[in-house]
Amino acid sequence: MRQVLFIVLVLLCLSRLISPPIALLVGLIVAQTIGHPYLQHNKKATQILLQVSVVGLGFGMNIHAALAASSQGILFTMVSIAGTLVFGYLLSKLLKIDRKTSHLISCGTAICGGSAIAAVAPIIQAKEEQVSVALGTVFILNAVALFLFPLIGEQLSLTEMQFGLWSAIAIHDTSSVVGAATKYGDEALQVATTVKLGRALWIIPVAIGTSMLFRAKDTKIKLPYFIGWFIIAMLLNTYIPGIRTIAPVIVWIAKAGLTLTLFLIGAGLSRKTLQLVGMKPLLQGVILWVIISAAALWMVLSFA
Repeated sequence: MRQVLFIVLVLLCLSRLISPPIALLVGLIVAQTIGHPYLQHNKKATQILLQVSVVGLGFGMNIHAALAASSQGILFTMVSIAGTLVFGYLLSKLLKIDRKTSHLISCGTAICGGSAIAAVAPIIQAKEEQVSVALGTVFILNAVALFLFPLIGEQLSLTEMQFGLWSAIAIHDTSSVVGAATKYGDEALQVATTVKLGRALWIIPVAIGTSMLFRAKDTKIKLPYFIGWFIIAMLLNTYIPGIRTIAPVIVWIAKAGLTLTLFLIGAGLSRKTLQLVGMKPLLQGVILWVIISAAALWMVLSFA
């Protein structure tokens, strides 16, 4: 019975009868009640679904508009990443949080949530518990942001360009960035996706810096190769007219995949994961998130 209900909910997400934020909420309810019947496959499924969905969204974007959005967001990205990592280090000292856990939370907040944590964890030889705490912290805040950011954007009358920039900088995971921007509008989605994926490339220098900071040797850095396919999708949509006839269908499927991704992320946040987080790491995550969100909002309102 549990498996049947879960599959029905998956089909509802794929039909796009429910929005990305509602899909995440339903997933959270599933996690706290009946539980995820296929939890052992959840991490791999969400990773593949997110990457395929993001590439699909590229078929709805123009490369010239994407480059314009990326060039505007690069300064915001550099300042926010550096500031987040510095504040994260200071908070770890103030709150007396385990160094590795704190660094994982800071990297996840600074760059792209779970992807950054997954890239940095092997470099610092983080334990499974440390990784789980960092991921749990980031995913909890992602869930809040997915509902909160569109409401704040509407209250402040942010333009779609402004909201896209703000969400790409201040929301941790790509899935939640795209989910929030989708709700706000098509231009917000394009800006948020391109800026966020450009931000994800900072995994490389941050991972190199981490290996030097922790004096790690013989470590491999996981590169986000799917970003290359996203760029190819944009190029095809921009320069090959025939692609544009099927592009709307691909984008529709990609958005359905994103909705399902958010449902699975919510369903993976079990009660055990939430209990594991603890107050101090969550407090660090919240403080960092508030600082970066407020600073990014100020920069967007002042310069975008």
